[in-house]
Amino acid sequence: MLTRSTLAGFTAVLLSSTSLLAADLAAPAPAPVPPPAEPCKATLLGPTYGGVIKANPSPTCFAAGPLGDLYVGGAVTGYGYVQTNPFSNFATPAAPNERDRAARFDFSNIQGIIQKPEGGFQFYIQAGGYSIPQLGFPTIGTFAQTDLLFGPVPVAFGKIQLNDEWSVQGGRMFTLIGSELLFTYQNLNINRGLLFVQENFINQGVQVNYASGPLSVSLAGTDGFFSNEITWFTGNVAYKLDDYNTIGVNGGLNLGRTNAFARSPRYQFATPGFQQNSGIFDINYTYANGPWIISPYFQFTNVERDPRVGINASASTYGGALLAAYSFTDNFSLAGRIEYTEQTGVRGGATPNLLGFGSGSNAFSVTVTPTFTFDRYFFRVEYAHVELGNITRGNLAEGTLGSGFGRTGNRTTQDRYMVETGITF
Repeated sequence: MLTRSTLAGFTAVLLSSTSLLAADLAAPAPAPVPPPAEPCKATLLGPTYGGVIKANPSPTCFAAGPLGDLYVGGAVTGYGYVQTNPFSNFATPAAPNERDRAARFDFSNIQGIIQKPEGGFQFYIQAGGYSIPQLGFPTIGTFAQTDLLFGPVPVAFGKIQLNDEWSVQGGRMFTLIGSELLFTYQNLNINRGLLFVQENFINQGVQVNYASGPLSVSLAGTDGFFSNEITWFTGNVAYKLDDYNTIGVNGGLNLGRTNAFARSPRYQFATPGFQQNSGIFDINYTYANGPWIISPYFQFTNVERDPRVGINASASTYGGALLAAYSFTDNFSLAGRIEYTEQTGVRGGATPNLLGFGSGSNAFSVTVTPTFTFDRYFFRVEYAHVELGNITRGNLAEGTLGSGFGRTGNRTTQDRYMVETGITF
């Protein structure tokens, strides 16, 4: 038999349970906690590799407190070459003791890299010495090149990742233009090609990036050929057709004018006056499937007449190149490049000398590069042949030099035999 006290106690328990149930129903369910990002597994900001020498699959990484994971890497590489018909007449006032030589041994890279590739704020810094050997162009010592080009910190930029698709970055950045990359170990070949010389290498400025699915777009306002004047507008659009095929267009234009000819010798070396005031357009295609890499591209450049900055006539260049590589095994591959370029004008005329071989000249090159890789070490040899056409010839009796190779500038061919070895990490 229920008593009044028992009934009162039962009622109190029931009311308490009902209140707790109501409170549970009213409270929102706890939000699921996303799993923590796997440490040291981020996609790095750089450097990009061309496909034969590959990026380190296990980069060194350490936790840096509130900064998150930091990644470190770099490259220590050296090269040697012998060549015919060096530019013995070449010198720059900023490095009067430097000359193009028939043979040279030197470092090609002594670089360290630190980067933060995750989170809302990211950064990338690459520092050290470097050599950028180019076909048809004088090669000087590594430390002189480092000083005369971009200094010991060639790349340093910060990046804000707005969301999965959009980002903004600023500082010293790799150019958006061209198909070949800057440093030797990034490429299929040791030497950069003839078309590469017409492109800018490192830009200072601000860049906006968009990437969604197969499409990626980057636009930038920069200083072009390292002029310290933000007058260039550049862009790159790439579309991945499928897993193996990618097509892209890139280019840039100086919207202002830079009187690079009036600058110090150092800036004349890093900022060629004609190219700094040019416009450039490239279209490229890449096929990468299994052991094959095939990448043709076409290039057009134009410089408009402007006597205010020392350009007394207009000129253009047209060129095309085919780069290819085949990997026979995981440790051995064979790469090659053929290219042709020419510029407008007539031999000996007043058209600006864009190629370096005189008005109306042309140039052809072929390069073959077998490469051996062993984990992070690589060893490769290279043969490159350059042949010039329609050069401006000199006459020593009259005190004039030609625009070609050799002591007098009248040679039209150059063969270069090169070796490079080192480690990337």
